[in-house]
Amino acid sequence: MDWHLLGISFVMVFVSELGDKSQLAAIALSGSSKSLKAVFLGSSAALLLASLLGVLLGEGVSQLLPMAWVKGIAATGFAGMGLKLLLSSAEPAELPEICDPQAEA
Repeated sequence: MDWHLLGISFVMVFVSELGDKSQLAAIALSGSSKSLKAVFLGSSAALLLASLLGVLLGEGVSQLLPMAWVKGIAATGFAGMGLKLLLSSAEPAELPEICDPQAEA
């Protein structure tokens, strides 16, 4: 077992999941549920399955493509998502119809 890689993987996933949508969903579910154990086990199982799929997909893709390409595709994907977030935050928010001052009553 590569303990250094295990530690790096743990820290990176742990830090990236803090405040993520999945954590907010777990907070909302646990706040409205009487079974915290079920929420914990369900959200833990979901994170484990998502991580397993990511590892298997990453291993499969790395067998087909050179590692430089895999890193380039990942970097391009992250940059694209960041750019989309930046551009969408620059657009004015749309008001619901109920708040539209020009809407007729």
